[in-house]
Formats: sequence, structure tokens, C-alpha cells
Amino acid sequence: MKKSTKVLSAILVGLAILPVLSDTLLAQSDDEFQAARDRMVAWQLKGRDITDDRVLSAMARVPRHRFVPEFLAPLAYEDHPLPIGSEQTISQPYIVALMTQWAGVKAGDKVLEVGTGSGYQAAILAELTDKVYTIELRPELAQAADGRLKALGYGRVKVKCGDGYQGWPEEAPFAAILVTAAASQVPPALTAQLMEGGRLIIPLGPPGGFQTMALFRKINGKLKEENRLPVSFVPLVEPR
Repeated sequence: MKKSTKVLSAILVGLAILPVLSDTLLAQSDDEFQAARDRMVAWQLKGRDITDDRVLSAMARVPRHRFVPEFLAPLAYEDHPLPIGSEQTISQPYIVALMTQWAGVKAGDKVLEVGTGSGYQAAILAELTDKVYTIELRPELAQAADGRLKALGYGRVKVKCGDGYQGWPEEAPFAAILVTAAASQVPPALTAQLMEGGRLIIPLGPPGGFQTMALFRKINGKLKEENRLPVSFVPLVEPR
């Protein structure tokens, strides 16, 4: 059985026995999850090409199991995406770490995330800077993420329910912009809101298949591509 099939089977089983798992997970200590988080950092991140110590430390601190449905908590530190409801997913840990590393966020940088989802990427960014802004189109996800971030001590993260394709012009410019949904092209508003020398990370390509996660830097007002990686993300809702 392939690993993806095993994961799907585990999710379906979890849905069937959710009441039983909930009681068990509520009793499980954070220390047990910390051990899983440490293994994630050592094997999935350090074992590949995540070399930024600040990013590794952030990934080791943020409790990813708090950002997934409770019955999926045992799978939270495996290296694959997981469903979070509303037909959305939380990205695999490696991709979150890589996007964060590419963003090159420093203390005091103002950062924009497009596609809040569960709030996990925003929490990782909040470990690196106290100026994190995140936009989510779906009200139920935006509200849940805002409450979750506040409960976990990330109350400085600003969450907005709105059209991420238009960015957050009132708070621009941003030193880094991370888009966690795929688009056919870079939204012009995001290019305009990126500061000179800033970095923009976005998956580009058609929905429903593989895309290319691209890293751009803004030089003389234009985006210059610096890196790319094959990925698969849910689509960014674009204006009609």
C-alpha cells in the first residue's frame, strides 16, 4: 500500500471514530507532540535543504497539531498536507519551512501571507517577526484561524477576511509576501505592494495539478525570478 493510501485510510478511520479519538488526544501531553516535532525538524527539514537556524527553531516551537482537526493530530508531524475543512489543506511541513526560508524574514520585517487557512504558516512567520498580516477569503477559516492564533499566543498576527488577490494595500509595502494558493500569474496588486528588494513566493500554474512554486525578488520595480520548485496547491480565487 502506498503511503498516500495509508494516510487517506487513516483519515477515513479518524472520521468514523472521532468521539473516541478526541478524548484520547485531549489527554495526550504536549511533551509527546514535542518529541514528534523534534523528529520532524531533524529528519524532514535538516535532512533536506532547510538550513536557516531561525526557521528550524520556529518549526520546532509551533505546535502544528493545534492547526489540524483534532483526530488528525497524530499525523500532524508527518511530511504531507492534511485537510482542514472548507476544501482547503495545511501544507506539508517541508513546504512551509522552505517558503519561510525563501522569504528571508528578519525581525521587524512586515510580512503578508495570502491564504491564511488554519493559521499555521502565519504562526511560523510570527516566530520571526512581530509584523505579520494574513488574508483569508473564507470567513469560517479566517475566524477560526484568528481565534486559534490568539489562543496560542500569536495575538499580534493581523487576520483579515477578504480577497487575497488584492493584497492589503493599507499596510503596504511588505518586505515579503507568501502566497499559499496557486495562481495563473502573479497578482499585480501583490507586485505593487512588495517593497524594493523584497521577496515574493507564489505557486504558479493551473488548478487541479502540479504547479511551480516560484521565488521572486523586486528589483527596480520589477520581479526577478530567483528559484522554483514543483508543487501542488489549492487554487487562489481570482477576480472574475
